[in-house]
This record gives sequence, structure tokens and C-alpha cells, in this order.
Amino acid sequence: QVQLVESGGGLVQPGGSLRLSCAASGSIDSIYATNWYRQAPGKQRDWVATISNGDTTNYADSVKGRFTISRDNAKNTVYLQMHSLKPEDTAVYYCQVITTRGVYWGQGTQVTVSS
Repeated sequence: QVQLVESGGGLVQPGGSLRLSCAASGSIDSIYATNWYRQAPGKQRDWVATISNGDTTNYADSVKGRFTISRDNAKNTVYLQMHSLKPEDTAVYYCQVITTRGVYWGQGTQVTVSS
């Protein structure tokens, strides 16, 4: 199994920045991709960004150019750096890993963009 703990959420003004972290533990050698998703109140959970074990990255059109996904293998942590935040970025952000043994989710971290 893989355990995931997200952190870094909070309240930020429009145009501001935040960096989310997703720390993994357990069977981390089985991970072959990490995703960030987000879910706004009353809406479905949407995919935001992906980083593969080969460091290939992909982004949803809504965040392309503003968000950057990266990782620190020494810390078993994946980051989501978010810039130029907008009120519509307000959501609970979830980390997800895809492993050879299945898919695992973190508990989520709240991001609120408001003046």
C-alpha cells in the first residue's frame, strides 16, 4: 500500500501563489505516475496535472502556464506550484498515485482563492 499526505493549502488572494506537497510512504517503488485532482463544492473531481516516473508532465488546459508539477525523489514528495491563482481555482486538491498494485488517494487539502 501507499500512504499519501497532502499539505500546503490555505487562503490566498487572487493573483497569489501556493505550493502544495504530496508526501508518499509505503510501497513507493510501485508508483509509476502521480496526479493532482481538485474538487470544488458541488462539482465533480477534475484532473489537474500528472507527472510520470520519467518526469513527463501534463496539465489541464485550465491551469496550463500557471501550475507546475514536480517531484523530489529524495523526499518521496510531489509538488504542485500554483501561480496567478483565480477564485475558480478554489477547491479541495487531492493527490493520487497509480501503482502496480492499484490507485491510492490522499485526504485532500483546501485551497481558497478570495479577496
